[in-house]
Amino acid sequence: MAPRSRRRKHKKPPPAIPMIEIPPTEVSPVSPVLSKPGPSIDALGFISLDNNVPGLSQLILQKLNMKNYEEYKLVINGGTPVSSFGFQCQQEMFQKMEDTFRFCAYCKVLPHGLSNCKVLRHCKRCRNVYYCDTECQRSDWPAHRKVCRELRLVAVDRVMEWLLVTGDFVLPSGPWPWLPEDIKNWDTWFSMRGLQLESTLNALLGSHSMTMLWASLGRPRPDPDVLHGSLKRLMTDVLSRPLTLGLGLRTLAIDVGKAGGSTLHVVGASHVETFLIRSGDYDELGYMFPEHLGFRVIMVGVDVATDLLQSSSSLSLEPGTIQLSGHRALYHDFWEEQIETGILAHPDLVAAFHPGFHASPGLMEAWLPTLLLLRDYEIPTLITVYSQQELEASLQILVNLDTHIIACGANPFASLKPEQVYSNPNKQPVYSSAYYIMFLGSSPCQLDMKQLEEKNKHDFSVIEPSLY
Repeated sequence: MAPRSRRRKHKKPPPAIPMIEIPPTEVSPVSPVLSKPGPSIDALGFISLDNNVPGLSQLILQKLNMKNYEEYKLVINGGTPVSSFGFQCQQEMFQKMEDTFRFCAYCKVLPHGLSNCKVLRHCKRCRNVYYCDTECQRSDWPAHRKVCRELRLVAVDRVMEWLLVTGDFVLPSGPWPWLPEDIKNWDTWFSMRGLQLESTLNALLGSHSMTMLWASLGRPRPDPDVLHGSLKRLMTDVLSRPLTLGLGLRTLAIDVGKAGGSTLHVVGASHVETFLIRSGDYDELGYMFPEHLGFRVIMVGVDVATDLLQSSSSLSLEPGTIQLSGHRALYHDFWEEQIETGILAHPDLVAAFHPGFHASPGLMEAWLPTLLLLRDYEIPTLITVYSQQELEASLQILVNLDTHIIACGANPFASLKPEQVYSNPNKQPVYSSAYYIMFLGSSPCQLDMKQLEEKNKHDFSVIEPSLY
């Protein structure tokens, strides 16, 4: 935590904010660095599934043969084998978990609440929502028709994502042949990769692994252009985080050429950022800054995956290298134990991907010490959110905390992969890191919300994915 001399209390507590329902370069492994245990942000999000469909979180645990969320987390972290719960591998467990997201999208009845003569059947168009009978499906169609087409993309992406899990889909990589300042969004990035990208995708479409993937499902394989679009969406989902970090470094004019390398912290990191992370996933950040003298990317969160728990070092990095590591801790505890003691250097940039502190008082309470710390130590900070509604709610909180908002708006490197809100399947799909907020320290002359919206109105446009 920041010393008393550098911390300021609120002049008044933040007002209530409307609740919104939201659903690497190789490093030699060393002994894990653990910190004080803390409340699980992921657990709060998991339990919030019950807000829309009462009993859904417990149904998921029952289907996984687990007593509570902590057992699920132990399996994900590698502390308990999946065989203890009757599964042969984690992939089988994930498939079982996905099967539990089944309930009538109209009347919200769960499978165990159906009479013996009924069974949940999915929409044949999108395969992503379920109904207990044709009457519910007809009644729900006015709402479902608005999202059915996008949810079909979700279904295809969910299948194709296994190619990332198995390692059959290797993203094109290598130094950028264009000037970094010319790569402003996905359109320019795709153009830059050009023939290399097309060659990679075409080879995968014709591969044995692609054939076996769809054959195992027992349903027709989509047309090549559908699969091609899915692979490109998945690619943006993987690369969105490193390129969004690069956007933060650019916008905040952070010097990446300083001696010893630059340090980036990803706070509130969980399995989403760390479970399937691979060597090379953050190489694109390095290509965005070809003259960088090293990037040290440290993931900090109470749910960081075990495979990423590695010791970080404050020693100078080799120019052009990227070091990934993880620490299990709440960020303000990590700061007190690693930064204030001088074990690790102060960060040049801190990023939080979908912190969700706008969603509930519990999450806001967990994030408040970290937000105040970042403000008081004047650490350049980047936050991403899923939607404009979240953007406005999060901005209001940060304005109330007297943070100095530097920039906010639509993220040109947002993921183009649509994400279904499982507990509310007919809600418009969202896109990871669709919007960003950047702040630095505090400001006595902070703009109010209306002034912020006027200042950034040209950035508040809705992301329109173009990879259908």
